[in-house]
Amino acid sequence: MGVFNRRNAVVGWLTWTAGKRAMKKKAKGAVPSIDSESGKPNKSAIALLVAGAVGALTFWKKRSGDDPPPASS
Repeated sequence: MGVFNRRNAVVGWLTWTAGKRAMKKKAKGAVPSIDSESGKPNKSAIALLVAGAVGALTFWKKRSGDDPPPASS
């Protein structure tokens, strides 16, 4: 009996489909969002925004070109 047959293919496909659905649901629950009661973003969303801004500013500052070019010898 072969390892790869229709029955195993169908079982694998069903498992994959159910797993994707479960992971999508879990990922949606983990995303920072706006609190429906107060209308304000929750703490993790604020922290993510601040960290992104700091990262962008750091990248921008490094790429601004303030450093002189290296001397060629």
